[in-house]
Amino acid sequence: MADRYPKDGPVTLRTHLADRPNTHAVTAGLVTSPLVRLDICGPKAAPQGFKPLVRENAFDVAELSIVTYLQALFYGKPLVLLPAVVLGRFQHGFIGYRPAAGDLAPRDLEGRRVGIRSHTVTTVAWVRGILAHDYGVDLDRVTWVSHEESHLAEFQDPPNVERIDLKGRTLEQLVIEGEVDAAILGAPVNERSGIRPLFPDPAAAAAAWYGAHGVVPINHLFVVNTDLSKTRPDVVHEIYRLLRQAKEASPAIEHGVDVLPFGVEANRKNLDLAIQYAFEQKIIPRRFVVDELFDETTLGLGA
Repeated sequence: MADRYPKDGPVTLRTHLADRPNTHAVTAGLVTSPLVRLDICGPKAAPQGFKPLVRENAFDVAELSIVTYLQALFYGKPLVLLPAVVLGRFQHGFIGYRPAAGDLAPRDLEGRRVGIRSHTVTTVAWVRGILAHDYGVDLDRVTWVSHEESHLAEFQDPPNVERIDLKGRTLEQLVIEGEVDAAILGAPVNERSGIRPLFPDPAAAAAAWYGAHGVVPINHLFVVNTDLSKTRPDVVHEIYRLLRQAKEASPAIEHGVDVLPFGVEANRKNLDLAIQYAFEQKIIPRRFVVDELFDETTLGLGA
């Protein structure tokens, strides 16, 4: 793979990056560099590119969920993190339940079935961490009903994760039909769908959570092939510049907070809590320290 990257001059890189307001200048070629051309060739839906990246090395550079990156790091995949958040958001609005079950509070999830896409989805990890640490929910007393495997082939779900075949249904339909009592969804709960948010005022709950923790629940960052980072640190720095320039053209603010922080120090608390939650939830077998997520090229970015 190292031979793929010339030691000097311009390079073209297979790239997976979803088109969002904060990335559009990159995906549309509105910000450019004479040193690097990003060939945007991944799926439009960001999560669909994660498995090809970690299993097949399908891209040279890509966005990747932080939980999947932590697993990829543990299992020795040839990827290194850039401290460049391309998707971040507060998570309290992503869990809902079936009103027919009666009014549910977080602790009422114990002993019940909660639908999720996969045990290792980053939003799921954030929501479970919030439930455990801020509301005292014993996560081991919840049956997590998943319809997808982990992006990493090496990972095996813990015993309280049950695999289900959706049979063409959505997680929302599973909740409404009573096959699960609640679900952590890929989009904020919409009460018009017949599902009630677990937190009656998710925005207020998220603002209070940020006030208590000072952490942005980051979802997706950007990664590069380790050989590229070793061979062409100049290219990696240019990629970081392009992503940052695109973000600055369309910043994302929630509750007065930048939810797309750039730089290691700006993300240190965010990454540390993501690591803690992933370790506690048996997603990674070892608790990393934040600096282990980077290499010599990427650790100084944003300084």
